[in-house]
Amino acid sequence: MLGAEIDQLETVAPTTHIAGTLRVPGDKSIAHRALILGALADGDSIITGLPEGQDVRATVAGLRSLGVRLSPVSPRGSGWGLRVSPAPSSGQSGWGFATPHGPLDCANSGTTMRLLAGLLAGSRVSATLDGDASLRRRPMARIIEPLRRMGARLDSNDGRAPLIVTGTALQGRHHVLPVASAQVKSAILLAGLAASGPTTIVEPEPTRDHTERLLTAMGADLRVNSFPPPLAGEGRGGGHTIELRPSHRPLRPLDLGVPGDVSSAAFWMAAAAMRPGWSVTIQGVGLNPTRTAFLGLLEAMGAEVVVELASAEIEPLGSVTVVGHQLHAIEVGPADVAAAVDEIPALIAVATQAVGVTRIDGAAELRLKESDRIAGMADGLRRMGTAVDERPDGISVHGPAALRGATVSSNGDHRIAMALAIAGLTASGPTTIEDADCVAVSYPDFFTQLRAITGEEA
Repeated sequence: MLGAEIDQLETVAPTTHIAGTLRVPGDKSIAHRALILGALADGDSIITGLPEGQDVRATVAGLRSLGVRLSPVSPRGSGWGLRVSPAPSSGQSGWGFATPHGPLDCANSGTTMRLLAGLLAGSRVSATLDGDASLRRRPMARIIEPLRRMGARLDSNDGRAPLIVTGTALQGRHHVLPVASAQVKSAILLAGLAASGPTTIVEPEPTRDHTERLLTAMGADLRVNSFPPPLAGEGRGGGHTIELRPSHRPLRPLDLGVPGDVSSAAFWMAAAAMRPGWSVTIQGVGLNPTRTAFLGLLEAMGAEVVVELASAEIEPLGSVTVVGHQLHAIEVGPADVAAAVDEIPALIAVATQAVGVTRIDGAAELRLKESDRIAGMADGLRRMGTAVDERPDGISVHGPAALRGATVSSNGDHRIAMALAIAGLTASGPTTIEDADCVAVSYPDFFTQLRAITGEEA
């Protein structure tokens, strides 16, 4: 069913102490990509450590509707595992996909919709990609336009879902992305696997590179070159040029354990950072360098961050310990936002306890997520007593704030729900979060773990 409504309240009690060691769900960004690429491999792939959230299950359901066989395997740790067996090629469709009998329900997952659009653009099947009311509001022109340049046939509702993809032959093209987006980059690369000629992507800021790592591990002819920023000393660095060349060799199957999601871990790191002496250790978490910018931002604010690398195969992983100290405000620029876009709501919550004004710029992308995350965080924190200045592409948070308990809305957005819950830990009274069940998108057990780490339950 498309667009199911969720409306449940969760109340977060203030706490005086946070300490503990925990694990977080598998990284859904990696899980989406590994499952989809596994469907293109020459043989069965084993993907374990999959998160329980609804987003990844939407990708699994979509692949099954396309004839990909997915069967349970031993999880080898947390989460769950699947054997991905590509659909047998019948000569009827590219990659062996079957034409689905109805719309592919992407639920609330923009990643599912954008990546499946890229996957199907160069196939020989037709499919309609749809989702819930929130997903139907999210912009899809950013993938439609570059895919059409490659010859793709896509129809939409004025640049939004539902998307109708009619698979056809594609031609590789040179793409210069106006906005840094790992989802757009990945959609183009998936289309490029079926294109004739090389596909080149230039992104203005480096974004998460899970697709490139997986493709390289599977034997794709892919090259990545970095270039410096226009002026020395600006931002974190320049962008990347990614080139994917056609290959006559099939993609090798994957055997991958998905590491813990650093974007989910960010909420526990944020919680520990908010008070001197609070501490949290997250084990088995992904340490991909394109995903760890949030750790540097916490350090810049004064938190203690200790990283221990345990494995550095396709995706590095290890443990992260964060200990709270006195915090001070920082300035966060466009390059920082691009590198930590999913963690910015958690950072905004931390900023309420930092001395000074934390200013975040170049964050217009946050207004185009599951909800307008700038407006949602600003509204929630104002209700809790924080002085906030909102701008079209950013937000400033005045701290330290003496937060008070309040009733706040998640706007149906999992990251706002979790960020406001973390802020509520330092409030003077209980904080009630509306539509709190939206955390099921990425972290179904979030509130259970929250109560455990604050000592509310054993």
